[in-house]
Amino acid sequence: MGKVTVPAYLNLEDETLRARQERLQQRLQSCDLCPRRCRVNRLNGEVGICSTPAKARVASAGPHPGEERPLVGRSGSGTIFFAGCNLGCIFCQNFDISAYPERSSREVDEQALGQVMLRLAGLGCPNINLVTPTHVIPTILGAIRWAAGRGLNVPLVYNSGGYDSVDVLEALDGVVDIYMPDFKYWSPEVAGQLCDAPDYPEIARAAIREMHRQVGDLQINEEGIAERGLLVRHLVLPGDLADSEKILLYLAQEISQDTFVNVMAQYRPAYRAHEHPPLDRPVQRAEVARAHTLAKKAGLSRVYGNP
Repeated sequence: MGKVTVPAYLNLEDETLRARQERLQQRLQSCDLCPRRCRVNRLNGEVGICSTPAKARVASAGPHPGEERPLVGRSGSGTIFFAGCNLGCIFCQNFDISAYPERSSREVDEQALGQVMLRLAGLGCPNINLVTPTHVIPTILGAIRWAAGRGLNVPLVYNSGGYDSVDVLEALDGVVDIYMPDFKYWSPEVAGQLCDAPDYPEIARAAIREMHRQVGDLQINEEGIAERGLLVRHLVLPGDLADSEKILLYLAQEISQDTFVNVMAQYRPAYRAHEHPPLDRPVQRAEVARAHTLAKKAGLSRVYGNP
């Protein structure tokens, strides 16, 4: 057996984690947790773009064998799917939980979420994979505090759409072990059309820089399991709406040539994709193959996915 890496959050004093949680919780009173800065009072039940009041809502939780291989292990990544989303892409393939959280999820407090984390770890999951966590970070931090005090001892994966504020990410420094953001679009115009967030490219670039600053390149142990680092997902879109070449060049030149990048071929029309051709058709195999070629041409040495 190789050396066992201690999850980052176990090296933090509980008082430090509590203080960070309380600061973020207070910001819900005029919510600015994400770049949307809706300024609604979520502590009073108001909701903004994410359609979520103060507490988190969980749509599902369980071992997930379909994640990237370094996250899966023998038992599957311990995924917790949070309902609601701060991005709202018109082609979202999880729109049933992202756009309609009240229909498809249950509200959880810190203890209930912590119990979910412990259950997943008890099933042998090599990590806790927080899917769409950006808008519910205060509840997550409280759950980590509760669960860590009761034996939680696996890495945390922060699995977001990439639309994260740097100052909030700074509160997760020393808490999150593995960051797994999407990098969806390069063009502000396209981002404006597809998720009403023309600042997405700028925000995602800054967020990924901060994530990499905190955890560095992805570290995989001798058993093939990720323990710490950055893993970026890039979904290939029909008609190259994402402008894949520029995204991949940015990752290679401004982040690291050793950035672990999953070039994803999973796109299919969903939700309101019919409103914006060519999103109304599946991605073509040749488009995916081209993106893989561009990734290698950019100098990225760790490209995952099937061309």
